[in-house]
Formats: sequence, structure tokens, C-alpha cells
Amino acid sequence: MRKLVYLLLTSLFVALVGCVTINVYFPEAAAQKAADQFIGTVLDNSKPAVKPDDKDSKLEPAKPGKQPSAMLLDLLIPAAYAADTPDIRIQTSTTEAIRARMQSRFQGGLGALFDSGAVGFTKDGLVAVRDASKVPLNQRAEVSATVADENRDRSALYREVANANSHPEWESQIRATFAKGWIEKARSGWYYQDASGAWKQK
Repeated sequence: MRKLVYLLLTSLFVALVGCVTINVYFPEAAAQKAADQFIGTVLDNSKPAVKPDDKDSKLEPAKPGKQPSAMLLDLLIPAAYAADTPDIRIQTSTTEAIRARMQSRFQGGLGALFDSGAVGFTKDGLVAVRDASKVPLNQRAEVSATVADENRDRSALYREVANANSHPEWESQIRATFAKGWIEKARSGWYYQDASGAWKQK
């Protein structure tokens, strides 16, 4: 009898552990929605940034109230339910400061560099000088500095979003999600790198 009880408890433990680990999976759909919203406000400066402390800090709606039986189940496997409709936090004071700098940079000349084809979006979520000949010689150092500042902010953004969600290991996935979003939202005529690193024009 003891062996049977031990076997049942062991099986239950394994099942519970399996349920709990569901929560560590990257919420790709929620992340893409959040990234698209952020990117849209950078590329379209007419859209106001959302304050980080308001009710939209979590971009997915809250889960409705649960029945008592579900609450009991959550005591045993709380993470499994959380994984059912994952959300991702993208708005913090740090990301809002980054957003403001990015918007200012696009208005201050980076957008025009994309329009001319001098710079483009890389496959890893950054910006690169694609054709320096499209920039006057006396402005190239300034353009290089602008691109470096932009990339510094982009790397900080991806790291901050991962940390804000208590999953620093998600940084590479956040970066990939944003990389996809920047390219998808690129304006007609802008350049971007495909998966192989080759430049293409939208």
C-alpha cells in the first residue's frame, strides 16, 4: 500500500512540476503585440506615448474572477494558470525614456537617413549604415554617432523589457521579436536585412 501511495505522490509531483514549467515559455504573441505598439509610437510620432504607471502597463487584459474550484487548483499549480493568457510588460520609466530619445532621433534626421537608403534595419534589431556614399563626407562622423546612440538604446530596450518581466533570459527573444517588428513596420523604400544578412528594399 505504501508503495502505491509513494508511486501516486511521485506521479503527482512530476505532473505538477511539468505544469509549473509552462510559465517559463516566452509569450511570443503578447510580446509581438507589445513590440508593435512601441515601434508604432517611435515611427509615427503623432501617437502619444503611454505613461508607464497607468492601467495599460500590462498590455494584455487581466484574467476575470475564478470559481472556487479553480482557486483550489491554483494553490497547487499557480504558474500553469498564469501561462494560459500570458502578458508582457514593456512600459517602464526606462523604456519610456528610450522611446522619447528614439522618437527625437527619428524626427531629428534618422528618418531621413532611412528615406535616403543610407541606413537600414539589421536582422538582429539594430540599425546599420548601409551606404555611406549617400551621406556627405562632412556628415558621416555625425551619422555614425547617431547610429551608435540608436543601437545603444535598442540594446538597452531589449534588456530592460526582459528584466521588467523578471526573465532576463528572454533578452534574445525580445530582440528577435522587435527585429521582426521594425522590419514589418518599415516604410516603403526603406532597407532591411533578410535572415541571411542581405540588404533588401521594402
